[in-house]
Parts: sequence; structure tokens; C-alpha cells
Amino acid sequence: MGEQFAVLLFFDDGKRKYARRFVSAGEACGVFEHCIHSLGARSGRTARVIITDRNDCVLREWKFGDGLEFPPQDGRRRNRPVKKKLGV
Repeated sequence: MGEQFAVLLFFDDGKRKYARRFVSAGEACGVFEHCIHSLGARSGRTARVIITDRNDCVLREWKFGDGLEFPPQDGRRRNRPVKKKLGV
């Protein structure tokens, strides 16, 4: 069995739903693109769209008003705070 992915939609009222589950990478990308260019996304009804893998890791993220959030379009990693180890 190959890798499986899911596409989730988050709405402005706080609700969410799966657009697709247990699909291939190609199908997930196609559904993602469709969702972020839909009427709901353009109007703000759809607030966020993500692709996740079977471990629920976010592989791609779009947010209304911000566009594609992850992965960063410039290819650089985001600055995230690094926890310092004690005694270092």
C-alpha cells in the first residue's frame, strides 16, 4: 500500500471537514488546488486548507488572506524558537 494523504477544509465558523481522505499524493494536490481557488476560498468562507499525511503532519497549508503558508515559497525554513538545553 502506498502513502495516503488527506485534504482538510477549515471554515470561518470554526467547523471543519475532509475534502478527501486516503488518497494518493497526486489526487491530494489536485483537490488542494481546487479548494484554494474555489468560491468559498475566494470569499473567505473557507479559512484554511491543508494536506496531511497518515501521521497528521501538515505538508501544505493555505490560509485566507495570507495565501500559501507552508511550505514557505522562498524555500527557507521558518524561524522557530529553539529550546536551549540545560547546562549548555
